[in-house]
Amino acid sequence: MLIKKKVKKILIMGLPGSGKTYLAKRFAKIINAEWLNADKIRGKYNDWDFSEQGIIRQVKRMKKLADQSIKKIVVADFVCPLKKQLDIFKPDLVIWMDTIQKGRFKSMNKLFKAPKRYDLRIKEKNLELNLIKLSDKLKNYEWDNRKPTAQMLGRFQPWHKGHQKLFEKIILKTGQVNIMVKDVHKIGDNPYNFKSVKKKINKALIDYKSRIKISLAPNISYICYGRTVGYKIEKIKMPKKIELISATKIRKNLRSIGKLKKK
Repeated sequence: MLIKKKVKKILIMGLPGSGKTYLAKRFAKIINAEWLNADKIRGKYNDWDFSEQGIIRQVKRMKKLADQSIKKIVVADFVCPLKKQLDIFKPDLVIWMDTIQKGRFKSMNKLFKAPKRYDLRIKEKNLELNLIKLSDKLKNYEWDNRKPTAQMLGRFQPWHKGHQKLFEKIILKTGQVNIMVKDVHKIGDNPYNFKSVKKKINKALIDYKSRIKISLAPNISYICYGRTVGYKIEKIKMPKKIELISATKIRKNLRSIGKLKKK
């Protein structure tokens, strides 16, 4: 007698309009999983009851369909406003699409409770980045020095939103990034040592932890090459509001509120 293997269930949840269906459909296709969309299932059974009783009936239906899938992995997307739904569906991974404050249905906004347990919290609708994060939750990325790798070089005093947005552009180029922190602690207005800079970068890039390497570099002032080489030096154009972010201004503000020692 053949014993059916347990299906791995990935739940992508969030308010209506948060982008969960858009992400779930594309992720399921990439990993060759079955995609279960709540609205399609409701339509199939002609059940549009959104009372608590109707919601519980629907999640039991979703669980049954997921558990019966012939695929190894099921990606399901539904709002999941009640903790009880998580207890019933029993997902292996919970992805919370926390991209909007309110959805288009007032009743659902009132009912929805932020989950206390989740494996990944997504705050921006960026399909390419979110697919990377999801893939790494399903299977940990393995760094490979021989793979094409992008590099970021800077002081990062401190790491800020501008650096974050630049990194998010860079990671899409090769899938892994080597971040080199210049050894400039206490040279001019550079108050943060390598340990504190590295800690801040690791915290900011926690969702990409297996795709980055952070190392201390000499105070590099020139990058020189002669004939054609096997790499590119590229300036990435960022939105004006991102380019205007200044670490100098950030340090000045931190000093004004007593969170950084004065020079």
